[in-house]
Amino acid sequence: MLTSFGSLWEHAAENYIVIVSAILFGIGFTMLLFSRNLLKKVVGLNIMDTGVYLLLVSMGYIDGRSAPIIADGITDAANYINPIPSGLVLTGIVVSVSVTAIMLSLIVRLYEKYHSLNLDEIYELRNKEENT
Repeated sequence: MLTSFGSLWEHAAENYIVIVSAILFGIGFTMLLFSRNLLKKVVGLNIMDTGVYLLLVSMGYIDGRSAPIIADGITDAANYINPIPSGLVLTGIVVSVSVTAIMLSLIVRLYEKYHSLNLDEIYELRNKEENT
């Protein structure tokens, strides 16, 4: 348990990557929840993704170890980092780019139809179409 304010700052300094990841996730989540603009929602989702990727990469990194590529005949696993978090991040980035491309193409279609990126205006225009 932390006993003083000074040790709280020491603990925060040791885990700054986790704090930065949480801040990025919070910024993206806030944009996703409170913005009515569709493009800002896409940007918020991408910021959230970045926070998650940063956390995964930082958890998989170990000081003094290298990438899991066998060099100089060293096969002991204790000399290498865990490759699974890196693989998850790469897979996540590919999925994120694909989802972003689909979302942006749908936003373009919505804009062509309703001439707005504001969700409230799109809902109102859609309701007017259904009622007529």
